[in-house]
Amino acid sequence: MSAELLSLRVQLSFPGFDLDVVEELRLDGVTALFGPSGGGKSTLLRTIAGLETPRTGRIALGGEIWFDSETRVNVPAHRRPVGFMFQDARLFGHLGVTGNLAFADKRSRNRAAGFNRDDVIAALDLRPLLDRSIGSLSGGERQRVALARTLLTRPKLLLLDEPLSALDLERKADILPYLEDLPKRFGIPTIYVSHALEEVVRLADRVLVLTDGRPQAYGPAAAIVERLDLQPITGRFEAGALVEARVTGQDERLALTHLDLDGETLKMPMVAHLKPGDTIRLRIRARDVALATRRPEGISIRNVLPGAVDDITPEPDTAFAEVYVALRTTRFRARLTRAAVEDLGLTKGTPVFALIKSVTFDRRLI
Repeated sequence: MSAELLSLRVQLSFPGFDLDVVEELRLDGVTALFGPSGGGKSTLLRTIAGLETPRTGRIALGGEIWFDSETRVNVPAHRRPVGFMFQDARLFGHLGVTGNLAFADKRSRNRAAGFNRDDVIAALDLRPLLDRSIGSLSGGERQRVALARTLLTRPKLLLLDEPLSALDLERKADILPYLEDLPKRFGIPTIYVSHALEEVVRLADRVLVLTDGRPQAYGPAAAIVERLDLQPITGRFEAGALVEARVTGQDERLALTHLDLDGETLKMPMVAHLKPGDTIRLRIRARDVALATRRPEGISIRNVLPGAVDDITPEPDTAFAEVYVALRTTRFRARLTRAAVEDLGLTKGTPVFALIKSVTFDRRLI
């Protein structure tokens, strides 16, 4: 079944800020709204939900028109088939965990969604929390309950407004696997707001980049992370590539996970829950890749991948260049000085060995 499109033509003004977005978002999997704070991400999400009203424009999900300034259509927020999760959990303190879930379940208008309350409880590991009061929950537990309550409204579209922003790194690491799993498990397309690149590259299939209320780019997450012109937004020192690798085994003696990337073996610090056959997404930062024209020996770096230079892009007004390296079907890049490029005689097609430290694989993305 083809994915529905969310058609957006939104113009909205506040004192000192204008939102002007014209895009069609493909809704399957997770779409991230990414950009700096104050760029308009949350405002756009609230507009989709009906919590803000555009000055002019049109919002439609497939054939359902939610807002049209020309025909004066404006479906109120409570009638739009969306589930909105705020930065703070906003749970009902007097109801307890079970009461909060029952509240959403009773008010669901979509009983044909194909899942029930027990499915959601199991997916979010909430059974040990069912008898707890809201006040006794940790921040991460509150967010899991809030996410379950949102899912139990059985929306057509899940809207998540920086749900991890109030959590510390440990709690974020606890919640991320649930956020990654739920859209696939329940088949609900999700729009996810964040200014944290590590969250976006782990969760998103596609990314809409917003700054100053305007779209700067929209496309597959891997393509967005690679784009040099977006480095002022994505971060020059965080720039790199997203690649997918397949787990081939676990070395318990040396505490390493073995991966297959395009027929080559990668080794990284062990992630115990991964099983052979699992496919995972990794971020390889350009600054963590070195290149050699001969296979090096006697070095501590475990990952040495043969490839060829695919492209070289000098970085304007700096001493650096981005060197793209191609394997069979995968491409990543290294950030080298232009002097190193000249000394190594690198040109398009030059055979090289890419040296990638195991520790540079971002375990937050696993």
